[in-house]
Amino acid sequence: MALLNRRGMLALTIASQSLLLQIQTLPLQAAELLSHEKKDNIERNRPVPGEITGKEGIATYYARKYTGKRTASGSRYCPKKLTAAHPSLPLGSKVKVVNLANKKEVHVTVNDRCRRRSVPFIDLSRAAAKKLGFVSNGTAKVLIQPLDGES
Repeated sequence: MALLNRRGMLALTIASQSLLLQIQTLPLQAAELLSHEKKDNIERNRPVPGEITGKEGIATYYARKYTGKRTASGSRYCPKKLTAAHPSLPLGSKVKVVNLANKKEVHVTVNDRCRRRSVPFIDLSRAAAKKLGFVSNGTAKVLIQPLDGES
């Protein structure tokens, strides 16, 4: 009976050690996969001459209740200024937003954050939404293009 326990302990030790070895190498494998994905994305995302670059997404505009509230940049929200909230673009960056339905465009400054969503998303000031012509609809499908080489 003692021999069976030793075999069981030996098998358990070997199994646990092999699992630990796999767990320890997972971060290395993940890093390697991510580096390959980044290279692939860089090659896929190179702009074709004459092609419009940017991300398609959904645009909405701030509700009236946010007027005068502080934004992530520290300034107060003013519906008459051409500003926007974006989850990842740097604060202070300039962005061109094009309404895909009517081809109207506006240049806005990112001065706030909004929550991350699965679809590229931007939240515009009321003045920017008016220039793009979607105040009555509430949302619009837009093309978001960082200006000045920012991404």
